[in-house]
Amino acid sequence: MKPTSIAARPLTAADFAPYGDLIEVRGNPDKIINQGMCGRHNDLARLDFEAGRAGISLFDAKARSLPHMVDMVERHPMGSQAFVPVDGVPMLVVVADDLNGEPVSLKAFVSKPGQSINLHRGVWHGVLAPLERDGRFVVVDWIGNGTNLEEHWFPVPWTVEMLDG
Repeated sequence: MKPTSIAARPLTAADFAPYGDLIEVRGNPDKIINQGMCGRHNDLARLDFEAGRAGISLFDAKARSLPHMVDMVERHPMGSQAFVPVDGVPMLVVVADDLNGEPVSLKAFVSKPGQSINLHRGVWHGVLAPLERDGRFVVVDWIGNGTNLEEHWFPVPWTVEMLDG
């Protein structure tokens, strides 16, 4: 069976909204703080956690390239998961709809510098995949007792290619 191909397209708030929040500066700050020296862009992501707490971790991720094979997606039922690139590296973001507990209709996005994401709780998604070079990411996600990882392995992998044009 031939792998299914999908085209990666630029990451936009509207296209990503069913899966999570696009975290980026849009417009003027909501509030000016620190004696006028800092603009605060407030509450840009909906963090959502079961019993437990939010934790902040640092991830070091190896570079990927396109075309990129997606043989597995995962989701986190206990909480949302935010990825904030520390060094401006773009990332490939793969997400999928859920149909009766199975991931379907994969979509792929490529972030640009200044963009971060927050995946909503329970959203099927690909693994952390910086493009072009290795990347370090601040990750905000659920910390607690219990299982917060479900994986789905595809019998035939998907291939993500760059959108032409």
